Amino acid sequence: MNSMEIRKAFEGCDFFHGLETSHLEEIAGLGRLEEYAPGQYFYRQGDSGEYLYVIAEGHVHLERSLDLGTRKGSVVIAMLGKGKVFGCWSTLLGKPHRYMSSATCHKRTKAIAMKGAELRALMLRNSSMGFTVLENLCLTLRERIQGVYGAMERL
Repeated sequence: MNSMEIRKAFEGCDFFHGLETSHLEEIAGLGRLEEYAPGQYFYRQGDSGEYLYVIAEGHVHLERSLDLGTRKGSVVIAMLGKGKVFGCWSTLLGKPHRYMSSATCHKRTKAIAMKGAELRALMLRNSSMGFTVLENLCLTLRERIQGVYGAMERL
């Protein structure tokens, strides 16, 4: 997948909604395509992280392990498909981060990986682009929080 194909994948991603084509092209230069098999992890809960991922094809489950004393287990907090973004949000703020959930492939998946720190640098150089990405991040986080609340209700 070349940078033009990556840009096209980003055009269908809510996280990059509203960005100019030139901004998408810049961001696409940060990405690299990775492929994962069913059952393979992108990362595990508790790992330190630095990457954001955009699903180009396939499905990823975000799963949180819980230990509530007498009740232990895990719960799927989100099922993500093409165009969805996940990963290490804190890197956009220049902060170290540990993943709060595990990300597992449900079926063969292609995803575009980019370092959050590199995206942050672009956002700092172009405040308009940065503001749009942060607005979209807020909407994404709201969606994830709603998913977590829904998962908690099923416990």
